[in-house]
Amino acid sequence: MSHFLGLGMTHYPLLAGTDEHMAGLLRWTLGDPDIPDAEKDPGNWPASMRQDWSDDGGTAAASRHRADLVTQLATVRQALDDFAPDLVVVWGDDQYENFREEVVPPFCVLAYGDIEVHPFALMNERGSPNAWSLPEDMTITLHGDAAESRQLADALIADGFDMAYSYQKREGAHFPHAILNTQLFLDYPAAGAEMTYPIVPITVNCYGQHAIARRGGLARFAEIEDESLDPSGPTPKRCFELGAGVARAYRESGKRVALIASSSWSHAFLHDKGWHLRPDTEADQVLYDALVKGDFDAWVSVTSKEVVDAGQHEMLNWFCLLGAVQELGLELTWSTFVTTDVFNSNKCFAIYQEVSA
Repeated sequence: MSHFLGLGMTHYPLLAGTDEHMAGLLRWTLGDPDIPDAEKDPGNWPASMRQDWSDDGGTAAASRHRADLVTQLATVRQALDDFAPDLVVVWGDDQYENFREEVVPPFCVLAYGDIEVHPFALMNERGSPNAWSLPEDMTITLHGDAAESRQLADALIADGFDMAYSYQKREGAHFPHAILNTQLFLDYPAAGAEMTYPIVPITVNCYGQHAIARRGGLARFAEIEDESLDPSGPTPKRCFELGAGVARAYRESGKRVALIASSSWSHAFLHDKGWHLRPDTEADQVLYDALVKGDFDAWVSVTSKEVVDAGQHEMLNWFCLLGAVQELGLELTWSTFVTTDVFNSNKCFAIYQEVSA
């Protein structure tokens, strides 16, 4: 008999760096000459944002934010250990890392097996030491299951999903940090080195029309004024359907399968309407309230335009998770929502478990 656990978490890259660098994206944004001075003036910011920014550029608040996130991650990890999975399916975005101009698949199963990855490569590029004071060039083993990944891709194709699959990472590319940081943060005390559950990664083209146009990341307003947008990514509804398909693929497997959505929610640097200064907390709160109520219809009714307007691109990973949750009838047993105006993104954590008989 198969058993399932659903988990939601963040892969917030700046959690891998030091407190002094955690507000680095906001500092970078404040240097954009095309953002009105009034918007950049802390005197016009919400009180909570001014408090966290303070007179140290957010360093003291970063320590508190880190402690909060690590506590929530520990709760998620405990649920994972208690469940003792045979494998862990992770939905995560590829942020102009493995997939670039050559091809951008809507969804892709990464059938790589075990692979050595550099957990601090992204923070090194941003000039931040890692939070563990470990050697910058160290590697950890990201545990995979190539055969299981191939079987999943095959099952999804048979179920009507035109799934892409990959056997080899692009030469010279970073491994997608959404997947890497899932292992890194679920094993936070050991910097990812001691977590051995095999991972079946599914990348989702969350960045869609901004995948190549903004290279999956930061852009000044002058650079996006006349940008040539890419084709859209998969719709929220299609992500929901894919999650259900993954659940069906494992329903008769006899395995213990953990299903993880790995992403923060709205991102400041993607929230054009908010001048890239802070995330769209109001839009996030609407979806969090629906999540707590188990209102899947509210999630399925969300449009791609609404996701992009709110800077919620990476939340497509959560749409996949909720599709699986509904298909399997899992019950939300714990969740929390961590908001911030200074540290780029709001973060949600959730645990879904099988309903007791």
